[in-house]
Amino acid sequence: MINPHRFSIGPAGAEIAMLQWGESGKPPALLVHGTGFVADVWDEVARDLASTYTVYALDRRGHGASHKPGAYHFLDFANDICRVIDALKLHNVYGIGHSAGATDLLLAARLLPGSFTRLFVMEPTIMDPRAARSGGLTAESLSQLQGTLRRRTEFDSADAVFERYRTTPTFVDWTETSLRAYVRHGFVPLGNGRVRLHCTPEIEFAMLGPIYEAMEQIYAGDSRGNPFAGLDEIDCPVRVATNAKSAAVYKMMATRAVSLIPRASTLLFEGAGHCVAQEVPTAVVEAVREFAK
Repeated sequence: MINPHRFSIGPAGAEIAMLQWGESGKPPALLVHGTGFVADVWDEVARDLASTYTVYALDRRGHGASHKPGAYHFLDFANDICRVIDALKLHNVYGIGHSAGATDLLLAARLLPGSFTRLFVMEPTIMDPRAARSGGLTAESLSQLQGTLRRRTEFDSADAVFERYRTTPTFVDWTETSLRAYVRHGFVPLGNGRVRLHCTPEIEFAMLGPIYEAMEQIYAGDSRGNPFAGLDEIDCPVRVATNAKSAAVYKMMATRAVSLIPRASTLLFEGAGHCVAQEVPTAVVEAVREFAK
């Protein structure tokens, strides 16, 4: 089994950590993970796709070995996708993304028209600016957001992380390969056997604020405006996938995406939850290949 090639783009202090599976020269596929994870969680999907594509994945800003600048609005992440495409001189990209990482690709497709041949997006984070509302987050969302700050940061060992996460709701259905990849690359070794999260609770809290606001239709954007107003400008086919075991809010946001994106179609993964690519990677590969036809 050949390990992916690791490299980074960008200047010191603003690096984006990258992985590449497969030889250069094939059509490019770009994989983008969701909040809290790292590029390596795509390993099972990427190894399979590498027979057909030159597969790239990145640690999104704030995650893994990438820079952690403190700016975590939707357009910040989308601009990082544009940086990757420009730095690697990619053309005719097949974008494959999960959750907020899927949103990165959708917004990048609007910023870089003509760069993508198609997008396969699994439960993207989407608001419908046509139905924006005023006010703040609900008490339930505020409680969940505050709970992020209480997340445990350090563990005695990587094995201790694996054993703890193996039975938690988020990870219980992940393949062992995917979970071990996350534990290995989503944590920093501290030198005494202990490990610490790369994406700290404080960083994840900063990322999740805009995400919860988008979920509840109150995201107003920053000085650059609301990026979701331009989704109708996406110029390539988009397959919007949902998962049967996911929470209702993910399906609701997928419905918003389909209503906003001109060339959108849908797919349902039966028997899978929100992290479908880490639960049933073979099914995701089959669906990605089918959409490419």
